[in-house]
Amino acid sequence: MFQVFSGVWALLIGIVLIMLGNGMHFTLIGLRGGIEEFSAAELAIVTSGYFVGFLSGARYTPVLIRRVGHVRVFAALGSFMSAGLISFPLLTEPWAWTLLRLLVGFCMSGIYVAAESWLNNAATNETRGKMLSAYMIAQTLGIIGAQGLLSLGDAGTSVLFIGASILVSISFAPILLSVAPAPVVEVAKPMPLRKLFLGSPLGTVGIFLLGTIYATQSGMGAVFGTQIGLSASQIALFVAMLFAGALLLQYPIGWLSDQMDRRKLIFAAACIGLASCTVGWVTEGGLWPLMAAAFFAGGVTTPLYALLLAYTNDFLSADEMPAASGGLVFTFGLGAIGGPLATGWAMQSIGPFAFWLVLGATFGAIAFYALYRMTKRSPVPVSQTESYLGVLPTASPVAVEAAGAWAAEQAEAEREADAQS
Repeated sequence: MFQVFSGVWALLIGIVLIMLGNGMHFTLIGLRGGIEEFSAAELAIVTSGYFVGFLSGARYTPVLIRRVGHVRVFAALGSFMSAGLISFPLLTEPWAWTLLRLLVGFCMSGIYVAAESWLNNAATNETRGKMLSAYMIAQTLGIIGAQGLLSLGDAGTSVLFIGASILVSISFAPILLSVAPAPVVEVAKPMPLRKLFLGSPLGTVGIFLLGTIYATQSGMGAVFGTQIGLSASQIALFVAMLFAGALLLQYPIGWLSDQMDRRKLIFAAACIGLASCTVGWVTEGGLWPLMAAAFFAGGVTTPLYALLLAYTNDFLSADEMPAASGGLVFTFGLGAIGGPLATGWAMQSIGPFAFWLVLGATFGAIAFYALYRMTKRSPVPVSQTESYLGVLPTASPVAVEAAGAWAAEQAEAEREADAQS
């Protein structure tokens, strides 16, 4: 185990520090936006700006890396992101925040591409699964830990934004000073959406809808907490519960994924999400019901992403997986851009608890469509499915492609072992 991580420990430490800074900034937007009296619709536009930048970064960072080099792009993106974070309290206008969020989203996506390229280059076929899992855990722990750091300052001042900027700045030191060679970044051209849909309607539609859910949870959760009058520490706990649920439910859902018809599991997970949102909606602000709703609604979101990726790969050849990964990441990004806009409009029109209404309706749509697809296609035998690997919705096409390749190799090895026994 030590040998597996000896070459990537600096990268994992750096990722935790980056996610501490980025996780702080996500919640700070809702907290400071409430103090500045931004409306839910304005903060929704600000949130969507991040995902516009994120989608653009995933597309153009590989091009930049090929032009000027891996290390230069990595360092430049880190510098711009740090500058963007520290600029939020200086420019407290919705239009300025939208532009800054677009910048931060672009930089963060590019950082993911660079970091995941490094990780994938350091991995072998035998260690890739463990490395990707450790990378995803490091990301999630960073986001959860970031919520605890919010108690160290006041969102109404510049202190916490400065802290987030410092964390991002120092995160690059262990990575850039390590001796790991800079890899060549190769990302397959995304598969056309029509072809992707024809190959896996449920995977394509499900990923799009899940994009709206994830962006709403991560971007509008703090806005919701602010508008219903939660304290800063309660809002931080609420956001932390969204990601803590994902950390704890990933393994059992992943295990079940390799044992049964994945459409049934997608349906069940979406129903749990719908039930959780119903609890959040009807309890009207009870603290612990809200935390429980956040735990389970957030808890099924990340596993659903990996589950939908694995289900889509079940219908693809190994040669098609890289292009399909890019198409799915793009589809998810489109949903992530639209989700906060729809939620912000609903919260502005109906009230803050429309947050749960929109989330619940989207979970319900995934469940309904999974149920419908069960009547249109026979299940793939469990022995012929690809292996499941927990991939976070924030992963770039590099990690999604690597996870797909690992899943295909793992499944093929298991089939060969079964044939020989």
